Amino acid sequence: MLSSCSGNHSALDPSGKEAADVRDLAMVMFWGATVIWAGVVILLIFAVRKKNAFSEKAAGRLILWGGALFPTAVLVALLSYTVWLMPQMRPWFDLDKTVHRKIEVTGEQFWWRIRYFDVDDNVLFETANEIRLPVGERVTFSLQSADVIHSFWIPSLGGKMDMIPGRVNTLSLLAEKPGLYRGVCAEFCGTSHGMMGLVVEALEPTAFAEWISSRKNPSGNQQAQGFTLFLNHGCAACHTISGTSAKGVIGPNLTAFGSRNFIGAGSLPATTENIARFIREPAKFKPGGLMPHYAMLSSKETDQLATYLKGLH
Repeated sequence: MLSSCSGNHSALDPSGKEAADVRDLAMVMFWGATVIWAGVVILLIFAVRKKNAFSEKAAGRLILWGGALFPTAVLVALLSYTVWLMPQMRPWFDLDKTVHRKIEVTGEQFWWRIRYFDVDDNVLFETANEIRLPVGERVTFSLQSADVIHSFWIPSLGGKMDMIPGRVNTLSLLAEKPGLYRGVCAEFCGTSHGMMGLVVEALEPTAFAEWISSRKNPSGNQQAQGFTLFLNHGCAACHTISGTSAKGVIGPNLTAFGSRNFIGAGSLPATTENIARFIREPAKFKPGGLMPHYAMLSSKETDQLATYLKGLH
């Protein structure tokens, strides 16, 4: 019964400051409700066993204090605590005028477009479905949608925030522990809503700086046979691979694709075999997605494409 209370997808096992605040509020509400429930049950047992325990006057006082004044006091206390906690759970109310790392996330059916920015708001690079964060550094997420309403939620790091077409919402998170965490779309957005996963890796500052540096000079390897197949079969019309002639913007950016942990927004582990399976039958793993199938390719061609993509770093 307690198996969901820990792990990289649990709001009850926080690894970020905002998630800890959400957990604390949930615990206050849970134990407060438990105490009230226990009191009502005890009172019920007492009343059932002693049918004449209360006079009409005593019953009136009980209704006044227990049914009106006590609930009002509890709700006022809970509201006061929540109002006090809200600025900590939503830190953009007071950003202390410091410069935070900015990441733009756009929800699409059914994947995540992710852009990293420098301190001058210039785009450093674009990736998809996987986010890397520095531990101990506050990150501001700029959240938007390209099609329908999505909801951005990394339970171990903070609360959820809707992504609404035509509007930009802001969410600030602070990861406190290194690790691999799972995020989800928390608003039903279509057929593959349940397969719209997000992988978030919190790295120590040194490791994060090395990763950012490595993304500045990605290898596209245009001489590979797999890249020729990539061009000949129209993949470049939808996907970008930095450092090559592939400049498509409809689908996920595949630059450094081989360094990702999963494919298809968390649908499958990123092995060469799974990449080949996804190329042949994407609708099998992501129903309703826009990617066409490539079942007409031979096994050799599919394997060459998969090997090429797995080798992108």
